[in-house]
Amino acid sequence: MTMLEKTDLLDAIAPTNRGLLADDPEQKADILKKVARLEASNPTSNPLSAIDLLNGNWQLLYTTSTELLGIDRFPLLALGNIYQWVQIEQMRIYNLAEIRSVLGGLVSVTATFEPVSEKRVNVCFDRAIFGLQSTLGYQSPSQFIEAMQQTDKFNFFKGIDFTVSSNREPGWLEVTYLDQTMRIGRGNQGSVFVLRKA
Repeated sequence: MTMLEKTDLLDAIAPTNRGLLADDPEQKADILKKVARLEASNPTSNPLSAIDLLNGNWQLLYTTSTELLGIDRFPLLALGNIYQWVQIEQMRIYNLAEIRSVLGGLVSVTATFEPVSEKRVNVCFDRAIFGLQSTLGYQSPSQFIEAMQQTDKFNFFKGIDFTVSSNREPGWLEVTYLDQTMRIGRGNQGSVFVLRKA
């Protein structure tokens, strides 16, 4: 049954361009209903202990997050692929958004996290990087994350690299569905995220 529910959800979100084109309230409600149906059949009851499943690179397929989708609203910028790299052992998350423009841009935000239940983590953002893919030397998510780990701060000529204030209230993220190819999460701002293993 889960396979049919996954296919049903994937078919529903396919024409939405990660949520950018999901303008119809009925369409959004239908997608959320399909998300909830899949969450109810979650095969991984304790997702934070399923390290092999959770670790690695995830590509965003759909979200209701206005913060993420808002990047696409800037003139001359279009949202490209969005990735989230999870490293359970280091308790770190790397978010990468490729920006399609004349020159090609990149937005990256990193965070530490702390498990507070079997499904939920508190997330504290600590670093943000903005720049052109070419000057930052971006080739792929894995290559760039490795470069970030080896570089405390990128040179100003490469991109804007700054520390995010630790005074900000930490957010939270809950893993509500997890299998070998798909992850669904819900955030503290009411956002829903559907991702597939990249």
